[in-house]
Amino acid sequence: MLATLNIENIAVIEKANIDFSDGFICLTGETGAGKSIIIDSINAVMGEKTSRELIRTGAETAMVSALFTNIPKDTADLLAEMGLPAEDDGSLLIQRIIKKNAGNICRINGAAATLSMLKSISATLIAVHGQSDSRELMAPENHIKYIDRLANNDELLKEYAEVYNRIRSVKREIERISADESEKARRLDILSFQIDELKNANIRAGEMDELKAQRDLFQNSQSIIENLSAAYEALSGSEYIRGAAELSGDAASRVESVSQNAPQLKKIGELIREASITLSECATDISEFIDSLNFDPALLDSIEERLDELFRLSRKYGETEEEMLAFLHNAEKEREEIELSEERLNALYEEIGKLKEELISAAEKLTESRRKTAEVFEQRVKEELKFLDMPYVQFKVDIQKSAYKADGADKIEFLLSANPGEEPKPLIKTASGGELSRIMLAIKCVLSDADTIGTLIFDEIDTGVSGRAAGKVAIKLKETAKSRQVICVTHLSQLACMADSHLLIEKTVSGGSTFTSVRELDFEGRKREIARINGGMNITPALLKSAEEMLIAAGIAPTHGS
Repeated sequence: MLATLNIENIAVIEKANIDFSDGFICLTGETGAGKSIIIDSINAVMGEKTSRELIRTGAETAMVSALFTNIPKDTADLLAEMGLPAEDDGSLLIQRIIKKNAGNICRINGAAATLSMLKSISATLIAVHGQSDSRELMAPENHIKYIDRLANNDELLKEYAEVYNRIRSVKREIERISADESEKARRLDILSFQIDELKNANIRAGEMDELKAQRDLFQNSQSIIENLSAAYEALSGSEYIRGAAELSGDAASRVESVSQNAPQLKKIGELIREASITLSECATDISEFIDSLNFDPALLDSIEERLDELFRLSRKYGETEEEMLAFLHNAEKEREEIELSEERLNALYEEIGKLKEELISAAEKLTESRRKTAEVFEQRVKEELKFLDMPYVQFKVDIQKSAYKADGADKIEFLLSANPGEEPKPLIKTASGGELSRIMLAIKCVLSDADTIGTLIFDEIDTGVSGRAAGKVAIKLKETAKSRQVICVTHLSQLACMADSHLLIEKTVSGGSTFTSVRELDFEGRKREIARINGGMNITPALLKSAEEMLIAAGIAPTHGS
């Protein structure tokens, strides 16, 4: 259950620390006192979308934290699945910090978390039901969700969705392959031209770099020959001068001749001899390279032509040889797919035939589950509504076959007749605001047995309800609170007097700023608040007496000294 809610700098709440007991808790206060801010804060800590406008004027950050105790097994399992820490005492702390300019900071038991993680975890702990639920109830397309939830159809829906999505994928592929025949022929012509052009070019990876290197060599041929010839002459000599190789050989001989008398020169002689041999070999290599050079102008022209061809192709199919070869591969693959399209189409039609059989089977399982659950749902909702002062109500779950869609082949709509002698009609045409509130409460009570959520929050779900019906709503909430924590924001004294704990939300103005506070009321405080709800600002002794009688009748005993 929700044990503590801490709020800082949310709207008009500068700081509030709210402790919640178990059982039935009600929150009341003047219109505009800040009741909705409490719900907004709870939604924020549940990971719901919030606006930075929620941050209190003058503050840079806002913070909400919620401490839960005795968390259910579903929550503990989810914590383990997400790799989040768990407390030995079964408690869980969720914190969300909202910054004006830097997004959100979320923590679960002190560990960093994402908003989606907050949302998933909190969904196992707390459920908020408000006036928007009644609007949701007015949309028939939502009714199927209530039946699926009570039926626990998650696995059946997953099984159906897998087949349904596969069929959609196959249909898209069939549409793609079954394109207009003239378009396919045009595409084949283009692909064949591209493939032939690339294949005839005999492209080889690295060829352009090699050709550019050869072209550079040709374009600098005169300078290369002049420099290499000079180098060769420097090493080998000429008719008039001795070269470095010969001179170094003479130097080696002279050093070797005296090394017998000066042994320390032996190593020097060996090094000079090695250098002489190396220089001689270099001269030979240079000579052979000069002889191998072929600066035929026709060869240079062919290199330029090949480079032009490769450049032209690169502009169409890719900058590098690798990219052009990849284009060729993909084009060949696409052409093969088009040429084999008839064969592929036959295979796809065969596959979709099998999938349709699976889809029908999965849809029938869903329909069967929904029909069985609908009978139970109808009866239980009628029982709840009868208790909620709608004794003559007829409530029916109308299930019709529909086209196959994402959630099956069923169209479900709730029908209602609140008065004897009238045929049940769609809710949107028959239910009043007060009836919608009670229907929604009845549905929530029925569905609450399908989950392990420990805290239910009802935000003014009693809208449009008064008198005897309001008293029945209060009894129902009190009854629901026997098995879980129920927190209710209300304007009705019938609900307030039945609560195990009563929290008052008050707004004050101080120093030009507005502040909202939350405090728990004792018996006298509850008496005054109920008198205010019943009679407005003019609280008379008669109103106080009436409020006291309501509390005592609800089983709330006066505190000592009251």
